[in-house]
Amino acid sequence: MSTPTTTAPGAHDRKRPPATQAAAAPKGPPNRLRGWVTRAPLLPALVFLIIVTQLPFAATLVVSFFDWNALYPEARSFGGFANYQEVLSDPALRDSVVTTAVLTAVVVLVSLVLGLLLALLLDRSFRGRGVVRTLLIAPFLLVPVAAALLWKHVLYNPEYGLFNGVLSWLFGDDAPQPEWVAEMPLGAVEMALIWQWTPFMMLILLAGLQSRPADSIEAARIDGAGAWQIFRYLTLPHLRRYLELGALLGSIYIVQNFDAVFTITSGGLGTANLPYTIYQTFYQGHEYGLASAAGVLVVIGSLVIATLALRVVSSLFREEVRA
Repeated sequence: MSTPTTTAPGAHDRKRPPATQAAAAPKGPPNRLRGWVTRAPLLPALVFLIIVTQLPFAATLVVSFFDWNALYPEARSFGGFANYQEVLSDPALRDSVVTTAVLTAVVVLVSLVLGLLLALLLDRSFRGRGVVRTLLIAPFLLVPVAAALLWKHVLYNPEYGLFNGVLSWLFGDDAPQPEWVAEMPLGAVEMALIWQWTPFMMLILLAGLQSRPADSIEAARIDGAGAWQIFRYLTLPHLRRYLELGALLGSIYIVQNFDAVFTITSGGLGTANLPYTIYQTFYQGHEYGLASAAGVLVVIGSLVIATLALRVVSSLFREEVRA
């Protein structure tokens, strides 16, 4: 007759099969399924974004490989990279690329310098600073076409413009009355764009100035550093990332500027930049394939600049987190 065995308390729990333990785990959908359920409300926005942005670019990319003139639709044919070769070898298009580069470089550099000076002014405390800041930001809030019309008719006009009026007021009847747009066409476009983009640079640099560590500035003053030394060795290195960010973002937008060139000079007198040349090729030359190839090159150039801008923004955020 066998003797009954006794089992220690808890032994059944230790010998529970894996299936039983899995059944004891909290029930619910797998992590991957839960992730998709969480993202599902965003899918319509993603689909809309793809339809609005990517499909037109894909269509432009396809058209850029065709020899397609709207006046001769029966002669449409696949041309491969011929349009890109023509864009890169056409003297008029090369001139527009040079004009775009000069226009962008001058506007960005001068806007940065003026924006830095205004930001240094607004970084100080004085009565009416809020009003001054609002007035300085106003040019950037104007519609680009309205700003260009303002400069063309209110300021540059040789008959009733303010510039020639000021010259007459200062020097009398013998004052010079220059034809601003005719005598300095590219400079006229650049001044209008500088006036509009300086507030943008000022805002970025003002944000950088207000994020300076106050203790290091105070320590430098206690050690006898002057205003120029503080600016040269503390402020300017601190603003380096903000200067890069302003230059990159400004370049992205000014490379694509069309309004000022179209409104002030209509692309004449050597002011036709790449967007205006694309407009002429598409709407006046009816060369759809050639205009699409030029547009694709502009998009690629803008993407390169945007990538650099995003890297600068990411580095700024990393520095803020470390601080």
